[in-house]
Amino acid sequence: MKYLILISHNEQARDAWQGMSDAERELGVKAHTALVDELAATGELIVSEALADPSTARRVRVERGRTTATDGPFPEVKEYLAGFYLVECASIEQAVAHAARIPEAQLGLVEVRPVLDAPRADA
Repeated sequence: MKYLILISHNEQARDAWQGMSDAERELGVKAHTALVDELAATGELIVSEALADPSTARRVRVERGRTTATDGPFPEVKEYLAGFYLVECASIEQAVAHAARIPEAQLGLVEVRPVLDAPRADA
């Protein structure tokens, strides 16, 4: 089954990251790199990406056939999606075990969600 491991950030996480020494930041990056390498080696990793700052995002709305895009940032948002891992694991417990290795989990900013199997149009 596929699971999406979502990594959020908030002001506390951003401040913690900015307050780290270069060596501490390197340890955080190495933790992510080690997890990516292990998941790739076991065949569980589908994709993993870090996301750009929300200030570079666009919110899209379609109304009466007209598309509008609004620039970020979105001040009402206290947490934002910072990255993700899409994995294929035997169980949610296995996905949770992987998620627990993500440094942001220490701040309670990691979520694991099962991916729904949508019916394919060509099936």
